[in-house]
Amino acid sequence: MAELRGVLPVLRNMKEFERLLDSEHDYIIFLEIRLAQLKGFVKAAKKAKKKVILHVDLIQGLKTDAYGFEFLVREIKPNGIVSTRSNVIALAKKNRLLTIQRLFLLDSQALEHNINLINQVKPDYIEILPGIIPGVIEEVYEKTGIPVIAGGLIRTKEDVQLAYDGGAVAISTSQPELWIL
Repeated sequence: MAELRGVLPVLRNMKEFERLLDSEHDYIIFLEIRLAQLKGFVKAAKKAKKKVILHVDLIQGLKTDAYGFEFLVREIKPNGIVSTRSNVIALAKKNRLLTIQRLFLLDSQALEHNINLINQVKPDYIEILPGIIPGVIEEVYEKTGIPVIAGGLIRTKEDVQLAYDGGAVAISTSQPELWIL
């Protein structure tokens, strides 16, 4: 399993793509992209020696079933994926991709339900949104033993530090001012 640490830039706006290609970051997470654009962007990122993680739930035009994954693995060749869905994480694991299961913290019941699912599927990482709740980051790690990435609503350097203090191993953010290493 690849080790994810530090700030992980999330590409929401393709205008920031060139900037990330020239950055020191090893990984780029593509948040929203059209299927027709995907191969070209991934190829350019890999040419710049970047590892690519795709948020597969948000690829417009991709169905995340076994056939969609076959296409992703054979044609696009990402290093990893992000998804909220356990069945998608299981497909990605079967294809030996790095897996990040995204978890939205809505309430205590949702937290417990998702922890049970995560303990069955065993993704490589868990991404918690919003990532500004340090106590929950620690709780999720204690109940799963899976490293936690904090994401969502992280807007300041103080938010980044709070997430690290809560036990996050990495921070995912689409805020370019926080991408500085």
